This record gives sequence, C-alpha cells and structure tokens, in this order.
Amino acid sequence: MIYVFLADGFEEIEAIAPVDLLRRAGKQILIAGVGGKEIVSSRNVKIIADIEASEIELNSKLEMIIIPGGIPGRDNLEASEKVIEAIKYCADNDVFIASICAAPSIIGKMGLLQGKRATCYPGFEKFLEGAEICVDSVVTDGKFITAKGAGNSIEFALKLVEVLCGSEIAGNMSKTMQC
Repeated sequence: MIYVFLADGFEEIEAIAPVDLLRRAGKQILIAGVGGKEIVSSRNVKIIADIEASEIELNSKLEMIIIPGGIPGRDNLEASEKVIEAIKYCADNDVFIASICAAPSIIGKMGLLQGKRATCYPGFEKFLEGAEICVDSVVTDGKFITAKGAGNSIEFALKLVEVLCGSEIAGNMSKTMQC
C-alpha cells in the first residue's frame, strides 16, 4: 500500500504525477485527505481523496508514503498528527518516505535527514537539518526520496516507480511517455 497525503493548498502536479504513474505501474495507492475527503489545491483545484488520513493503516503492507509540497499545503501536512505519525512509522520501520518541493522540510525538521543526501525547493534547505544538500532534481538516500519542485514531478514519479517496481518498468514507462 502507498499513501499520498493531501491537505488544502497542495501543489497539483507534485501530487497527481506520482499517483498517476504508480497506478500505471500497477501499485495500490490511495490519496489520504488531511482534514476531510475534499481537498482544494493551491490553485483551487478540488480533489476527492480516496480516504481520510485518519483511516490509513500503518502496518507491514505499507510500501511508501508520499508528501507533496505546495503552500499552504506543506504547512497543513506538518500540522497533521496523522502525517507525523506516518512519517515516524516509516522511519522506524524502513519504509520509503518520498517528499517533493517544500515537503522535505517536514522530514528535515524532524531530524530524520541527519547524514542523508537530500534536496528541496530552493529556500527550504535550512530546514533539512543535518542533511547533505544536493543540487540534483531528485535524490535517493536509503528509504528517503526527495525532489526539488513541480518541474521535477514526472522525474520524481518515475523514481518512485523505479524503487518500487524496478528500473525496467520505470524505463519502459518513461519511453512510452516520451520523457
């Protein structure tokens, strides 16, 4: 199971690209709405979440959580006890945590990126406490996958497919999408 957390003010492409590509790859991914099932993006696009964040199950079937950026979406995710609980669970149980744009700052402020390579939206590096800041668009270090921003959403999503399904599937998907 994969959960992507959405809260009001999320960045559209950072959330939908991973959902789209992981579903194309055959993965079970659910959109978990923080604060309800109807979530409104930073540009007023309404999304109906599959479940509310309070309904997620943190167990051995969990493969990954995805935390998109966007303002104030990032702030709303950080304020969610359920999102923080899921991040802690993943960190404690060696489960992938993927975050993009400003969202890696949530994980960084929790001290989970100490000694890890990471990237984020320019200006949020100061929150990646103890991380080795990278200029790459997408960075993987152990179970942490971080990306810079909206313009890197497809590359980020393909990396998620690669780590969960293999490089051959991600490569074929990239070719069929003309990336």
